[in-house]
Amino acid sequence: MDRGMPGSASRGRLTVEVRHQGGSAVVTPQGELDHHTADLLSEPLERSVEEGYSRLVVDCSGLEFCDSTGLNVLLGARLKAEAAGGGVHLAGMLPVVARVFEITGADAVFTVHEDLDAALAHVAGA
Repeated sequence: MDRGMPGSASRGRLTVEVRHQGGSAVVTPQGELDHHTADLLSEPLERSVEEGYSRLVVDCSGLEFCDSTGLNVLLGARLKAEAAGGGVHLAGMLPVVARVFEITGADAVFTVHEDLDAALAHVAGA
């Protein structure tokens, strides 16, 4: 399995790391995802799909906050990934972030996993 570390980015309240595992891109945002930091997440998600990684696993375990802009980034990535034959899997959401998805109904359009290992096992079997 390829466990390379293609990159990371940081802007104050948010850091984003990206690595590839098999045919999936594992994107790990940590901190606060809002209108000031959303492009730090949207760029690697879009780039991953453009590079042929249409199965995106977003490890949300370090995501402490997500506003509507962050939610829209993930929804946009989902559309692009699905158009390329893949999808977006969310893993390890903290309750405060999960609540945003519940309130908006977005949890119904994503595949949500308890943790990163469960998400990776699921996409490996896909």
